[in-house]
Amino acid sequence: MTALLEICDVRAGYAETGDVLQGIDLDLNEGEVVALLGRNGVGKTTLMNSLVGLVRPRSGSIRLEGRELVGLSTHEIARDAGIAIVPQGRRIFARLTVEENLKLARRATGSRTVEWRLDDVYELLPRLRERRRHRGDQLSGGEQQMVAIGRALLANPRVYLFDEPSEGLAPRLIDVVTETIAGLRELGLSAIVVEQNLHVAVGLADRVAIMTKGEIAYRATTETFRGNRATAHALLGLG
Repeated sequence: MTALLEICDVRAGYAETGDVLQGIDLDLNEGEVVALLGRNGVGKTTLMNSLVGLVRPRSGSIRLEGRELVGLSTHEIARDAGIAIVPQGRRIFARLTVEENLKLARRATGSRTVEWRLDDVYELLPRLRERRRHRGDQLSGGEQQMVAIGRALLANPRVYLFDEPSEGLAPRLIDVVTETIAGLRELGLSAIVVEQNLHVAVGLADRVAIMTKGEIAYRATTETFRGNRATAHALLGLG
């Protein structure tokens, strides 16, 4: 079976630092969640940005449903190919209202089994309906994260990328965000989740991949990962 998203030997980085990604190989199947783990600075966010065209790979291939994405613009990847990112730090428009932020992301597909509309997002995240007329800079961190998730849903993508969804949130709000993503998983979500909170990551994922120094050093099912604590702890620097 061909994977939904295929990442083959991707090398990418920045002019000032050179290649951060040293030949990444990773795939994502339809309806699967993969947790991408690793210490700070190993290239997880660089990989996420490469998948959406914010960083241009120097070599390698990124294919979504067989379509090559390397060389496409961020706009083409988001709107035409179908990858949406919930970025680290949320990055919603501070001066726009909740509803304005969401409406900007709306993309109709016409052919998707599940197609998200504004009312669907409000039903999933009722707090956003309550706060729909508030500006982005009037929201808590958790509410901003909900907007970022709702914005990704309304893009109606094939693949979702979550970059540190629990970062900076209070424990109660981490639970809300985690439960939201878990609920989407039940609807057939296909996603890569970058997460420092190991409990959150393992609770959401079908498979786990661990990065070290720009490469995938370990990959396994979540069940196998749970039973291989020594390897996981060594790669993640856990006590």
